[in-house]
Amino acid sequence: MTNESAQSIVLGDVEIVRIVEWRGPFGPPGVLVPDAGAELWKDNEEWLAPDHWTPEADSTVMALQSWVLRSGGRTVLVDTGVGDGRERPHSPHFHHRQDGFLGRLERAGIRPEDVDVVVNTHLHADHVGWNTYDAGGEWMPAFPNAEYLVPAADDVHFGPGNAYGGGLQEEDRLVYEDSVAPVHRAGLVRLWDGSHRIDENLVLESAPGHTPGSAVLRLASGTDRAVFVGDLLHSPVQFAAPGCSSCFCVDPAGAAASRRRILERAADERELVVPAHFAGAGAAEVRRDGTGFAPVRWAAYDDPERVSR
Repeated sequence: MTNESAQSIVLGDVEIVRIVEWRGPFGPPGVLVPDAGAELWKDNEEWLAPDHWTPEADSTVMALQSWVLRSGGRTVLVDTGVGDGRERPHSPHFHHRQDGFLGRLERAGIRPEDVDVVVNTHLHADHVGWNTYDAGGEWMPAFPNAEYLVPAADDVHFGPGNAYGGGLQEEDRLVYEDSVAPVHRAGLVRLWDGSHRIDENLVLESAPGHTPGSAVLRLASGTDRAVFVGDLLHSPVQFAAPGCSSCFCVDPAGAAASRRRILERAADERELVVPAHFAGAGAAEVRRDGTGFAPVRWAAYDDPERVSR
């Protein structure tokens, strides 16, 4: 199923535009989050179904999406989706897709040349694809005026410096070569580690586990707070069981530790948690609930109460 959508919300002085590239069934919950048993999904069905899980089909529901932040007079694009025409033989959802993501951005009022910063929360295929575009058989930067912020640990892990080793698959090599190496050659990449401040409202912080360099982007403007967590969460079931990592995590235990740390702070500071792949509202505020967490309120786009709280 495809679904083109652009929605916006304002937090403090920052406008957030959500660009949905795709939304639909993704596969069995036991595959996506292997350690989250069937009872956990059933116990939380009230808020998992139907936006994140369809019990009748026993299928997760996910989205491919990017986030555009207008902050401090600049345009920041968080993650760039799958990309068109990519060789992704091990990922049927991603192989040779043709979604016209740049057109979606333009229809939301965002031209490629207007993007000042591209944030790759990590270097998996569905977060870097539109870093580049096919210019007659050569991959070129899709956002020619942007600084691409890439976690240094991921660049080492996935790049040729690691000789595509350490358990990497052939697809990892393909992803790096068509979506990361070209922006390096163009001199647009800035590698960072630990933390990196983008402006007065936005700061990147390392949150390793899903990948060695996976990161979160924190937003603090006025009294509003949000945290863009990339793939630290693939499903809201991980609110209830933060110790359960997805099947895509390079270091499941490390990802679980980062996830709990990020969710604890989000609950204490009322940060809006914005994962990369949540369908439905795409983001939620959370509270502590026993040994885990639970959603208090889902994002409400263009909701004055949400904006001014």
